[in-house]
Amino acid sequence: LWRNRNRERLNHALELLDDEPDFNVDEWYRFDRTDLGWAQTDAEIRDIWRKQVKHDGLALMLGRDITWEEAAEELRTSYERRLRRTAQMNADDVFEGFLNAMTHTIDPHSSYLTPRNTEEQRIHMSLLYDGIGATLELDDFDYVNVKNLIAGGPAEIDGRLKPNDRITAVGQGAAGEMVGVIGWRLDDVVQLIRGPGGTVVRLQILPAGEVPGSPEVVIDIVRDKVKMDEGAAKSRIIDVPTETTIRKIGVIEIPSFYLDSAARNRGEEDYTSTTRDVERLVEELMADGMDGLIIDLRQNGGGHLSEAAELSGLFIERGPLVQLRETQGNVEILNDPIPGAIYDGPLAVLVDRHSASASEIFAAAIQDYQRGLVIGQQTFGKGSVQNLFDLDRFIRGSEDYGHLTLTIGKYYRVTGEITQNRGVIPDIELPSPWDVEIVGESTREYALPWDRIPQTPFSAYHEGQAPIEILRNRQNERSLGDPDFNYMVSSIEAQRSLSDRKIVSLNLEQRKAEVEDRKQERLQRENERRAGLGLEPIADLEELAEDELPDILLDQATRIVADMAALDEPPPRTTFTGAETVRAN
Repeated sequence: LWRNRNRERLNHALELLDDEPDFNVDEWYRFDRTDLGWAQTDAEIRDIWRKQVKHDGLALMLGRDITWEEAAEELRTSYERRLRRTAQMNADDVFEGFLNAMTHTIDPHSSYLTPRNTEEQRIHMSLLYDGIGATLELDDFDYVNVKNLIAGGPAEIDGRLKPNDRITAVGQGAAGEMVGVIGWRLDDVVQLIRGPGGTVVRLQILPAGEVPGSPEVVIDIVRDKVKMDEGAAKSRIIDVPTETTIRKIGVIEIPSFYLDSAARNRGEEDYTSTTRDVERLVEELMADGMDGLIIDLRQNGGGHLSEAAELSGLFIERGPLVQLRETQGNVEILNDPIPGAIYDGPLAVLVDRHSASASEIFAAAIQDYQRGLVIGQQTFGKGSVQNLFDLDRFIRGSEDYGHLTLTIGKYYRVTGEITQNRGVIPDIELPSPWDVEIVGESTREYALPWDRIPQTPFSAYHEGQAPIEILRNRQNERSLGDPDFNYMVSSIEAQRSLSDRKIVSLNLEQRKAEVEDRKQERLQRENERRAGLGLEPIADLEELAEDELPDILLDQATRIVADMAALDEPPPRTTFTGAETVRAN
């Protein structure tokens, strides 16, 4: 039924592209219908789609400066692609959608994973898979296009497969039948190309730049382990000028908390691990003479909980790191597995609204132990723990039934508070484009509530908030005269104002005027920024280089850590027993 309705609406949208809409009519399109009820009649639905098609075309015309005819062709390609994807939906897709509709009534993080999505999650968590090391995408003509090659992967080492080559057929082994894949779902093609390490896959290639019908070539590649280094932790040093010197601030960016748990369980020594990578990077930064360190967890949605705990242990001498409470009420305390810290200098954790789960465990531990500062925005607020259940253990049969991810408990800070719903509140807050009223656990249906359990004894590093107040005041004073910072604040305010709108005009001239007004407002903000930096003004936004604007939040964080290094106060220790506070001599 859903497929039929979707096909019906998309075919209606394609029919609407045959005639140019009247862009002189004063009417509006409501793109946010969250607060509205369902359409009651077919005529009402068709009118909603009419306005959506008109809006889509208008957006392309204004954004690309093209005619309706050109916009209609782009939309036709897009709608036809959606029709093909609808036709390619299979039983696994439907079953997954049905079960997830049910599991999400438990909480937002309980879900069903098809066998294929289970494998994708394993790859995401371990950053390893067996294949050829190529990122693929579908082009507008349903060819499988090679987007890029992963450095060090089998395809890159082989050298014959190139970016923008198109894969038209795939064969297994040295003599397996070549199977045409033009028009296939991308995930189906990926499954054909992946396979056990040491095996051969043959690819029929339409070389980059060649038109369909040109001679194609067949290449064979031996599959091997592919490490997704782009998802691993990375480091760099940023020089921060101060009144008296230049501070070298180390930055380690962690996209996720990854771990190849299977390799570790097999006893392999060189298994992939966030903690191992960060430990190595910290040692390298220390050898380079860094004066302070930032752990950048922005956009880090989590990963292995154990890695978050172990990573916390790199910066804390000893003690409990996180508390886990199961649904039955039993509480388990995860302690620092290895006493001693590898780094005891100035430390900050940079977070945003998309820092979640394992990121929040790490940030909370650093904050609770007063080992460092949390800088940025209130985090996502995911404080629940999930476990993966293999359905094949419960259902007899030859098929693979996938896995259920079910919430089995919550994790709590050593203080007894939970990050669930509330997240981690930064010590020094910085502006962010993410609206906490729109993004975050607290905005999700069926989210578990906030609560707390008793505190567990631990020893913090600092007593009182005076250093934080000093750093916060310095940050506030500095940002007032910072052209980049003020530009960011005004840009966020403008974006928030635009995002608050739920309707847009479908009148061409009015939309043109609105677009021009926004361009002029942005141009004014940009030239105010340039004036503050002593740069020449620009007459048009097209003169602005895409990479000209720095990472302003990271820039602010490095200055705060430089201030921490300048203060260089010895850290008195405070012991929290849960009943009293004892100052250590």
